[in-house]
Amino acid sequence: MTVPHAVSTPGEAAPAARATKLHAKPSADFDTKLAATQALLRQAAAEAAPVTQASSLGAEDVVITHIINALALPIPVFVLDTGALHDETLALLARTRANSRAPVNVYRPAPESVVQFIAREGQDAMYRSVNLRKACCGIRKMEPLARALEGQRAWITGLRREQSDARADVTAIDIREPRIKFNPLADWTWGDVWHYIATRGVDYNALHDHFFPSIGCEPCTRAISLGEDFRAGRWWWESSDLKECGLHVKPSADDHSSALQTHEESPA
Repeated sequence: MTVPHAVSTPGEAAPAARATKLHAKPSADFDTKLAATQALLRQAAAEAAPVTQASSLGAEDVVITHIINALALPIPVFVLDTGALHDETLALLARTRANSRAPVNVYRPAPESVVQFIAREGQDAMYRSVNLRKACCGIRKMEPLARALEGQRAWITGLRREQSDARADVTAIDIREPRIKFNPLADWTWGDVWHYIATRGVDYNALHDHFFPSIGCEPCTRAISLGEDFRAGRWWWESSDLKECGLHVKPSADDHSSALQTHEESPA
């Protein structure tokens, strides 16, 4: 089997360039957007508790965590440590846990599930088919996500409309799922995100300096080249345009009805 290789790895395709210098270009109405984001996070804390932030430790998520901490909001953060993250991501996780005012909880996949999957399908199974890649995501992301969201009324994500066509209709408050989903950066641009990071001195993932705009597991993420789509570096060997692992895939009408019924029957 030939394993597809990333176009580049950190430091190979081009020398590192500070992402803050490259991307920090705020919108004309940045201050208005920031005020709306702060108001939405205050609303989430006041009206939707228990609520938690899902953080991949990407640029958007470190902005949200920084705002939560700056406003001293009672919103904990959770990170999914899939067991396949880059060293740079794990280093940022350690620094974030040490410095965050808000609690940062880490959820990992069930070890036996990972061991059994690798024994059955191999270490590089994700490259063989979309179904195997999704199965890996299910073990490493979806099952830990379910535990992280157990008992939560709402969650907060870093989704932005600009990220991909699949996310073009992201709303600030999404009530289509059993849990309310707050997307406080929905209308922010990439330049807005980096303007906030640059002007507030926010700690961020070093991979962003190596042209990784979207960062997931190490085997499934590569740097992008000039002109490529924002999420082109995720699962780049797949032909599908839907660059999602399942965490933010919109449910169908049938799925939504079933989920609502399950939610209504559950004491959580």
